[in-house]
Amino acid sequence: MKSLVRSIPDFPKPGILFRDITTLIGHGEGFAASVALLADRAAEAGAQAIAGLEARGFIFGAAVAARLGLPFIPVRKPGKLPVPVLAIDYALEYGTDTLEVDPGAVAQSQKVVIVDDLIATGGTACAALTLLRRAGAVVDEALFVIDLPDLGGAERLRAAGVAVRPIMDFPGH
Repeated sequence: MKSLVRSIPDFPKPGILFRDITTLIGHGEGFAASVALLADRAAEAGAQAIAGLEARGFIFGAAVAARLGLPFIPVRKPGKLPVPVLAIDYALEYGTDTLEVDPGAVAQSQKVVIVDDLIATGGTACAALTLLRRAGAVVDEALFVIDLPDLGGAERLRAAGVAVRPIMDFPGH
């Protein structure tokens, strides 16, 4: 599967080596294999629902939820949900962003597994973790297609009591 991830130098800015999963999702067999592996791990974790982070986490998370017959909880950017939401602001490298969730999508003490395409610095994943726990979820597992371990995001999640299980990693970034 690792060979199906395209590397784009100097995107989105000079010095960044971007790991592009569109080539993985564009390869039917590779995409199916990655979803199957994530689904197996979510099932092992006892998932009762899958939370996917906008936007590419929707691709993998919804596929995992469908494969397991579980509810899918979209963790959205602001202004996308038509109901009162729980929201959290979080820091980015240059500024801040916000995530939102429909609190009615999470049952109290529901075991929710986070699924996203990539973990880098962990800002978005940690914000989603806080938001889901605030909504009443029990979150102690996060699954990613790719980990960029040198950026420390997986360690940030582990420090918050979450097991982090990527399919592959790309050290050195």
